[in-house]
Amino acid sequence: MNKKLYNLLKFSILAVEKTVKILFSIMYNFAAKFAKILETCKKFSTNLVNDFGNVPRRGVVPKFSDLEVIALAMTAESESIDSENRLFELLKSCKSDFPNLISRQQYNDRRKITSGLCEQIRKRIANEIDGGEDYFCVDSKPIPVCRTSRGKRCKMGKDDFSQLTDQYMVMRNYAKQTDGLFARIVGKISAQTIAQYFNYINNKPIGRVKYALI
Repeated sequence: MNKKLYNLLKFSILAVEKTVKILFSIMYNFAAKFAKILETCKKFSTNLVNDFGNVPRRGVVPKFSDLEVIALAMTAESESIDSENRLFELLKSCKSDFPNLISRQQYNDRRKITSGLCEQIRKRIANEIDGGEDYFCVDSKPIPVCRTSRGKRCKMGKDDFSQLTDQYMVMRNYAKQTDGLFARIVGKISAQTIAQYFNYINNKPIGRVKYALI
């Protein structure tokens, strides 16, 4: 084999191996953060869900619980993964950590259904860390609900929502309907709140949320 071609092939193999190792490390940390967030969601969901982690309702009991859906959404947002396509591509590399994982479409639908539960849990966490303050300062900025190319088929109003940190990429909007937009905003706010909670219980500056889960 040509020496130059051999060296190029060797370099390509090493690059692929390095990429695989990095991906494994990322998803190992992702699974660990998911477990940490899930335990916190369980702690603050007393009387909101049943023993299986689901809001009681008729029908088949889902193996991937409502709390797991919420925890997965929070973990993804905390890792700046706001695309469901990208999230589920990454999850393929750690299937053993999510044996009951649902499909992307099911996740999308149930994320909307569980947004109310997610907000209730977020409020409980916020009440735990707010220190009893009566007044808060809120910085805000309008969030675009649609782009020009999507304007004609967008069904949402032109409301403004609070801006979060760049980590949660709140200015990005992939939702096509109002309930989808609300679910995404609730997920981003909840992910930030739970990061603040981890800083709070670990006696760290509450606003430094980027590394709160490390």
